[in-house]
Amino acid sequence: MKKLAALFMVLAMLLCCTAALADDPITLTYAEVNPVEGTIVGEMAKAFKSKLEELSGGSVLVDIQASGVLGSEDQILDNLLGGGTVTDVARISAFALSQYGCTKATLLSLPYVFENRDHFWKFADSDLAKEFLNEPQTIGLPLRGLAYGEEGFRHFFFKNEVKDINSLKGLKIRVSSDPVMTGLVTGLGASATTVPFTELYSALQTGVVDAAEQPTANYKSNAFPEVAPYFMMDGHTLGAVQLIITDAAFNKLTAEQQGWVQEAATYASQVCRQVSETKEAEVLEQLKSEGVHIIEVPDKTPWIEAVQDVLKANINGEDAALEQILAMK
Repeated sequence: MKKLAALFMVLAMLLCCTAALADDPITLTYAEVNPVEGTIVGEMAKAFKSKLEELSGGSVLVDIQASGVLGSEDQILDNLLGGGTVTDVARISAFALSQYGCTKATLLSLPYVFENRDHFWKFADSDLAKEFLNEPQTIGLPLRGLAYGEEGFRHFFFKNEVKDINSLKGLKIRVSSDPVMTGLVTGLGASATTVPFTELYSALQTGVVDAAEQPTANYKSNAFPEVAPYFMMDGHTLGAVQLIITDAAFNKLTAEQQGWVQEAATYASQVCRQVSETKEAEVLEQLKSEGVHIIEVPDKTPWIEAVQDVLKANINGEDAALEQILAMK
C-alpha cells in the first residue's frame, strides 16, 4: 500500500509539473532599431505588445528590444534567415527584404512613388498589399509579413548648410546596403557611403559622412540634429515599414494564438496610421524651436527627373504591380 501511495504521489507531482509548464507564458522577442519613446515605430511596438498581451490574457508576452540592441535591420534579417532564434518578431523597413529575393518589396522604396500618406494607406489596405506581405512565404523564406505601417516621409539632413538639390553634389551621404538608396543618392550627384545605422551618429560627428536621410521622428529621437542641423524636406520616399514574424515563432503557437498575433499586428498598424502624421508635425515644430534649419523643397520636379534611372533599374519585372500602386493615387 505504501508503494502504491508513493506511486500516486509521484504521478500527481508529474501532472502538476506538466500543468505548470502548460501555463507558462510564451515570450516573443521583438526587435526594433529605433528607440521606443519618441518614435512612430515605437508607438507601433507598444501597441502590438499591449494588444497581444490583452488578447492572450498574458499567455503570450512581448519583449521589446529597441535602440538596435539586437543589431541593424540587415543583421537581424541575416540572423533569422540563417536559422537564428534571437528574434521572433521584427519591425523592418518594407523594402529590406528586397535584398533577399523579394522583388515586390523593392517597389515600396522607389523614389517618389507615394504621393502622400493617403496614397500609401490605400495600398496598405488593398489586396495587393496582402500579396506583398506574403511574398517571403511564396519564395521560401522562413518568415511572414503581418501588417504594414509607416514612419513618415524620409528627408536628407546635413552637417553643413545646404540650399537646394545642387548642394548635394559631391557630398558623402550615408546609405544602407540597398541598391535603390545607393542609386538615388548617386542620381542626385552625391557619393553613396554605406554605414551601419548604429554607427551613423559618430560617422556624422567625425566627418566620415556629410549627410544622411531618415524620417522626421527618427532624425530627432536619435539626436542627429546635434551633429547635422540642416534638414531638407525633399520627401524622397515614404518610410513604409512592416511587422514580420519568423516561421519558427509562428509555428510554436496554437491556431488561436496565431490569430491573436495577426489581430495585434493589424491593431498596431492602425495605431501607426492614427499617430504618424500628428507625431511628425509635433516633432517638426520641436525641431524648429530647437534651432534646426528646415529647408523646404517647393518644386520636386528636378529631384524626380534626377532619379528616373534608378527607378527603371529596380522595377525587377514588377511593372504591373507598380502600375497598380500608382493608380491608387
